[in-house]
Amino acid sequence: MRRPRRNHSPAFKAKVALAALKGDESLTLLAERFALHANQITAWKNQLVEPAAAVFAAEAAAGDGGPPIDIKALHAKIGQQALEIDFLAGALGRLPGPSAKR
Repeated sequence: MRRPRRNHSPAFKAKVALAALKGDESLTLLAERFALHANQITAWKNQLVEPAAAVFAAEAAAGDGGPPIDIKALHAKIGQQALEIDFLAGALGRLPGPSAKR
């Protein structure tokens, strides 16, 4: 008689794969502890390790920069927005009504 198919959560798979990566216990002991086949643990461990290099590659690519940042243009934009805010705040203060600043 066959057992019904079990669906394991991603958190459980990660827990088992990390335990296998640590290497504190053999695959046989892990298989007994988690009631799994050793081949399944190996497969999950490989799925965890395969994209590991991409994590560091993405980190290195992000560190390379991108388009250069024009600090002077950013400061000019901030100054322009500050002037607009001051102008609008003054105009709002001249309006009659409850929303006007007093």
